[in-house]
Amino acid sequence: MNKATIIVSVTTDLITDQRVYKVCNSLHTHGYKILLVGRKKKDSMPMDIRPYKTHRFHLWFEKGPLFYAQYNLYLFFYLLFHKVDILLANDLDTLLPNYLVSKIKRVSLAYDNHEYFTGVPELIARPRVQKIWKSIEKWIFPKVKYIYTDNFAKRSLFVEEFKKPVEVVMNVPILQESAFDPQYKLEGVENKFILIYQGTGINVARGTEELTMAMEYLDERFLLLFVGSGDVIDVLKAIVKEKALGNRVRFVPKVPHHILKQYTMQAQLGVTVDKPISENYIYSFPNKVFDYVHAGVPVLASRLQEVERIMNLYGIGTFVESYEPKHIAERIQWVYDNPQAYAEWKKNLVQAAKEINWQEQEKVLLGIYNRICTENGLV
Repeated sequence: MNKATIIVSVTTDLITDQRVYKVCNSLHTHGYKILLVGRKKKDSMPMDIRPYKTHRFHLWFEKGPLFYAQYNLYLFFYLLFHKVDILLANDLDTLLPNYLVSKIKRVSLAYDNHEYFTGVPELIARPRVQKIWKSIEKWIFPKVKYIYTDNFAKRSLFVEEFKKPVEVVMNVPILQESAFDPQYKLEGVENKFILIYQGTGINVARGTEELTMAMEYLDERFLLLFVGSGDVIDVLKAIVKEKALGNRVRFVPKVPHHILKQYTMQAQLGVTVDKPISENYIYSFPNKVFDYVHAGVPVLASRLQEVERIMNLYGIGTFVESYEPKHIAERIQWVYDNPQAYAEWKKNLVQAAKEINWQEQEKVLLGIYNRICTENGLV
């Protein structure tokens, strides 16, 4: 078994980042020594027990330029003074200190670039800050040898822009049977058609405001369940209060992933209605889509490039054609009124889960790290 030491760095909260969880578990299981480094936020849940080491920085700032400056400074010195054979940077916001330390210590660098970071709405609205991140990306990306992303649309974008080979390791769930735990059963939902929208990124431009307002056009047979966190939650709660939708919309705070699935399994329809307002969203594949698939829940989605490809390939749901609340409500009603189509989607979900799952993607991941070790004398 390979005993190379890998330090994995992220800016996310370690407890809720499922992609990083799966990557670290797979590498650890196959003999790599893993140290996962992230941060602890004020609302972070206690760290769960993992078979590898973890470290979370306690920072003064939680967002904005001061957060990134402090995090990158802490990360640089942390990486510099810890033994490592391979550095794994997750996304552009961890790349600079990883790159600098890889050069100083002459160790291998892998880059898991699963966001089109310079295309996120927060940076598009702040072109001066966006220019700084683009400069970092333009300087370092062409110098990194081992790069992978999370879907084929995004890979094409990176290859076209940087003329570098990029591999794909999709962020999909582990294929496994999950028994329902009655302690998580929702109260008062008998005979309800439950819609679920979930994740730790319930943020602006995800279509959630319009989705919430759509509930005004549906009767009380329908219940919309938000499970997770994000910067638009308070806005959604205000809409619910203003429009008196308290009996049709519920909120559950973020929970560990194994508990999240307990809520997902109780839904009849999983919703993802991101708006194509930025390149990051246009080329994204929301993790929640395959969370829905692996929970056996058909999908109502907006027509993002990669989402549309997968949904059409497997036949697992339908689409909204606009973000007008009334139209969204009409599409939800259509799903409810067409049990034959719904039954076909349910059948197709089983095959989709069997074909696209972490066990298959793990093979690609391990191939990348085996190559890193072979090419750099780490075997």
